[in-house]
Amino acid sequence: MLTLSVEKRAKDGAAAASLRRASKLPGVVYGPHQAALPIAFVAGAFEKVLREAGEATVVSLTGLGADIATLIHEVDLDPLTNLPRHVDFYAVTKGEKVEVAIPLVFEGVSPAVETGANLVKVLHEIEVKADPMSLPHDFTVDISVLVALGDQIHVKDLVLPKGVELGTDPEEVVALVQEVVEETTETAPADIASIEVEKKGKEEEAGEEAAESA
Repeated sequence: MLTLSVEKRAKDGAAAASLRRASKLPGVVYGPHQAALPIAFVAGAFEKVLREAGEATVVSLTGLGADIATLIHEVDLDPLTNLPRHVDFYAVTKGEKVEVAIPLVFEGVSPAVETGANLVKVLHEIEVKADPMSLPHDFTVDISVLVALGDQIHVKDLVLPKGVELGTDPEEVVALVQEVVEETTETAPADIASIEVEKKGKEEEAGEEAAESA
């Protein structure tokens, strides 16, 4: 289990400014059996945990007395730097199932793609329900089974660990291969004859108007 050292924090603005100066992030931990508690932690340490845990691995928060088992529930990113600026942790209880989105990792080589077809990845994560201690970090999708045009992999084709229930429709398509469609842009040839006739007509009208005015 991954761990992250945290500390309680105040909610006022001055405290937030001091956190930034100390390269720390604000956050909150809450859950069915955990009252919302403002916390702070070192930004670098959290980013390392986030890379390893994602949102489907239990992270134990230490430094608050008793350790708290959590899932990283929501990460608020700065729109300019794309770095975390606030984190919500969801406190979980062993034996009580939670619903989580598990990322999909595509592996292997599709024979259909090697012969020129397009690989279309329809889903990048699926919803599951399980005891937090049984949650997989990700699901592997083997695209080598996509042999011919039209072949598909469905959610029901994925292998779920024992104790993990599927939350996404099993008939949903995860990935498929399809024919490459080449886009062509054709410009209709200009009708030179009509352009010349139109021009000639305008010249004749101009000549007639000049004759009438003379």
